Amino acid sequence: MGIVKVIEVIAESTKSWEDAAQNAIKEASKTIKNIKSIYIKEFKGSVNNNKIEKYLVIAKISFHVND
Repeated sequence: MGIVKVIEVIAESTKSWEDAAQNAIKEASKTIKNIKSIYIKEFKGSVNNNKIEKYLVIAKISFHVND
């Protein structure tokens, strides 16, 4: 068993919370390898004219650290 590291990120989308979570993984994977899981800590949204304008997630991403 190796070491697992966890980072916390904030990501957003104009489509959905699911898309915001996918954006978090997409951006993190640009500099991090071996991503194993995502834990959504918090959901948020901004509202304009009674409609959700932006979907935001605060997430923890875990990944294996190579020896």
